[in-house]
Amino acid sequence: MKKEMPIRLNKYISGCGIASRRKSEAYILEGRVTVNSKVVTDLAYIVNDQHDLVMLDGERITPRKHIYFLLNKPSGVVATTDDEKKRKTVVSLIKVREKIFPVGRLDYNTTGVLLLTNDGEFSNLLTHPRNKVEKEYEVKLDKPLLDEDRKRLLNGIFIDRKKGVFVKIAHSGSNKKSVVVTVVEGRNHFVKKMFGVLGYCVIGLNRKSFAGFTTNIPLGSYRKLSKTEIEEVFDQYAK
Repeated sequence: MKKEMPIRLNKYISGCGIASRRKSEAYILEGRVTVNSKVVTDLAYIVNDQHDLVMLDGERITPRKHIYFLLNKPSGVVATTDDEKKRKTVVSLIKVREKIFPVGRLDYNTTGVLLLTNDGEFSNLLTHPRNKVEKEYEVKLDKPLLDEDRKRLLNGIFIDRKKGVFVKIAHSGSNKKSVVVTVVEGRNHFVKKMFGVLGYCVIGLNRKSFAGFTTNIPLGSYRKLSKTEIEEVFDQYAK
């Protein structure tokens, strides 16, 4: 997706594939960014990508060609770019020379839809709370879900002193230990914590869909997203 010019500095940096919009803002506020050799700490500072020299920590950054992947994440892989425990990461599963990063979180043992890109703006659109991007999970519980607990989860319960809610809950077949939940939250371990508050243990978790993207590919494999698919994301969430 080609960025228009002029463009805000924070958006420019994320568009270079350096980091997400939020992380790019942190770089600016820390005084690590210069424009034409002058330190700029104004998040709304306007730059022209054809004429201005933008540098991060003394190194020039320029807009990159954006790439987008959908991975059917297997269990036992961390959804980060590197890991201090030397565990396998999701980026190591995708054979590409450019640096990419995962869009949002997916737990170590959770499987399913994970998007990866070098486009910080794309990542921000899909992870910002205001956009209420839906994620659908297939959940296996250690015991059948009671109807009264289903209603509580739909009405909202408190986890970590903040109310959380499931948008939808549907049983998967006749087995009440298997359910499909829809959420718009992005908090860490959200689905597991919600069930945990009510005394359930999640023994299996698979993200079935994210922002309309589904896993129609084998576990552990990936595919490139099409231009049309990317444009649909921007058309829906870029306001």
